[in-house]
Amino acid sequence: MASRTILVGAQWGDEGKGKIIDVLSESHNVIVRSQGGNNAGHTVEVGPEKFILHLIPSGILRKGTTCIIGNGTVIDPVALGKELSMLHGRGIRTQGRLFISERAHLVAPYHPAIDKSREKSAAKRKIGTTGRGIGPTYGDKIARVGLRMHELRNPAGLRAALKKRIGEANELCRFNGWEGVSLDVVKDYTAAAAVLRPYIADTVSLLHKLVEKDRDILFEGAQGTFLDIDFGTYPYVTSSNTTSGGACTGSGLPPHHVTKVVGVMKAYTTRVGEGPLPSDSSELADLLHGMGREFGATTGRARRCGWFDAVLTGFARRVNGIDDLAVTNIDGLDTFAAVKVCTGYRLDGKKQDTPPADIGDFARCQPVYKTFKGWRRDTSGCKSWRSLPPAARDYLKAIADLTGARLAIVSVGPKREQTLFL
Repeated sequence: MASRTILVGAQWGDEGKGKIIDVLSESHNVIVRSQGGNNAGHTVEVGPEKFILHLIPSGILRKGTTCIIGNGTVIDPVALGKELSMLHGRGIRTQGRLFISERAHLVAPYHPAIDKSREKSAAKRKIGTTGRGIGPTYGDKIARVGLRMHELRNPAGLRAALKKRIGEANELCRFNGWEGVSLDVVKDYTAAAAVLRPYIADTVSLLHKLVEKDRDILFEGAQGTFLDIDFGTYPYVTSSNTTSGGACTGSGLPPHHVTKVVGVMKAYTTRVGEGPLPSDSSELADLLHGMGREFGATTGRARRCGWFDAVLTGFARRVNGIDDLAVTNIDGLDTFAAVKVCTGYRLDGKKQDTPPADIGDFARCQPVYKTFKGWRRDTSGCKSWRSLPPAARDYLKAIADLTGARLAIVSVGPKREQTLFL
């Protein structure tokens, strides 16, 4: 039976999904991106080369794969055009391999402007958005006034629709005292439309044909469980469903075709932007930042860092139906004499074993820690499970047991060969 695997982040994004997707794409013929936009950043190292991808599935770096950008994504045509140009300049062929859903919504030129203006005016209620216009685009989708990829097939119609919507958006900006958008940007979008037009397709029909051909399919999640619009730390979340269910609604694959869900999580916890982080540790953050680690691939911002939080990953396992775990960045803890794991929260003196829905309650949660012995050995050169230090193996087994899923993959560095399969 063919594998239909959904890969999701079990934390706040930045778990190392790009590397795990690249590794798994060796055994999957088809890679599908089903939500989010160019607010995501997946970093993949292939030999001496490093690739940072925002919209195009990481599987494009594997020869012979078919890559699909599904209907649940939101697409900035100019940004996607630049990403294609980057790949072509580095010898990666995309034509005949990359297909973009005609139903996916467009990030129009006024969406980033509105996004940045809202964030600036939010003062103390900032979300920590990337400013890429993702939220306003999904807002227009739900309000049923958005533009979709199929409109790129009609240049004259696209120009007219953009001018109309830019006029409406500028009225909103004037009312709120925000900076508007010049009509000059229309030419950039129409130029990008010409580049993208050959890639636009009925990806739902294509996906089902690939299912009928018994192809192995990997669904590439963006962001992480706790940025999900429903299950995340609302309102400090993204605007799409980042959990496994979003892979189905964002691609057109029915749930009963899914064979496995893989959850990716770091051996510690990080997040970018605003919102609570119960296991926050300045000691851990200072060390990781000093090593040059934990800076966002999309924004370059330093990530907030904390000890591993099993309350979060246990909840992520339940809502996603995670079967297998891929743990990354274990090498980031190599120098510690002791490492902590948050096994529960205390809120007003009562133990909590699930993240509160109320963001105010979540912010007041105090972590309950269990301390593990550190291994103080370099793990980046380990080639097998048995070659890991015993203390590192004990730690990995413990966080998998606390999460409640099977440990299947351990990553000890960013390169393909720094991957251990159990």
